[in-house]
Formats: sequence, structure tokens, C-alpha cells
Amino acid sequence: MKVTAEKNEKVASMIFASIYPLYWNRLEKNGRTKEEFHQVLEWFTGFNENKLQMLIEEKVTFKTFFKQATIHPNAYMIKGVVCGYRIEEIAEEFELYKQCRQMEKLIDELAKGRKMEKILRKEKNKILLPKQQSILV
Repeated sequence: MKVTAEKNEKVASMIFASIYPLYWNRLEKNGRTKEEFHQVLEWFTGFNENKLQMLIEEKVTFKTFFKQATIHPNAYMIKGVVCGYRIEEIAEEFELYKQCRQMEKLIDELAKGRKMEKILRKEKNKILLPKQQSILV
């Protein structure tokens, strides 16, 4: 499916505090802990538990939420399909929509029992060779 400006704006205006309990209920039903949930959110956004709570209490929109976030540099490694949208094919002009779908993908993986080491993406080790060539180790 293709993202439109209207869909992007709709997501931008949604209140994070109204969606947070839906994420948490799904994870809790699948036996995950709030600590794991917050670990994933902190990895992706840079928000610790206190900051998350503050954003929930302030009833910020997703636009404000992601504007204040420090998205993890390895977020580009989050790929796959969420709600019919292939994350890596979402246009850069819809960055907020893409970030929302990336966060949902992480939550989906956690709910499905994926190991935390896999959810919190890490780059493979690289060895730099002369002339800036590199190989994966």
C-alpha cells in the first residue's frame, strides 16, 4: 500500500497516550513485561521511563513524540510489513509515518516472542581495509 499525505497527517495528530495502552495490552497478553516494552521504546526513541510517562501525561501527538525522539541510528535496519505497508518502501517525505510503523514492527516482534538481541538491531562488525573498503565479519 502507498502512504498518502492524509494518512501521514492522521497519524501525526493521534495522541500517543491513547495508543500506548493498546501496545501494552497486546504485549501483556503475550507474556511480555513492561520492562521489555520500555526497553524497546527506549532503544528506538531514546526516551527513558520517566520521559515516556511525562509524554503520556502531557497527551502529546505522535508528531510531537517523534519530534522529541532521538531515533536510534540502526532504525534503518527495521524492515518488513506492518499493516500492509512495507517499511523500507515508505517514502522519506512521510518520515513520521515510517517511524510509527517501525515502532509498531518492534512491538510486533516483541509480542511474537522474538529475542531482544534480534529486536534491538546491531550492525555487524566491519573491518576497514585500505582505500575505505570494508568487509563484514
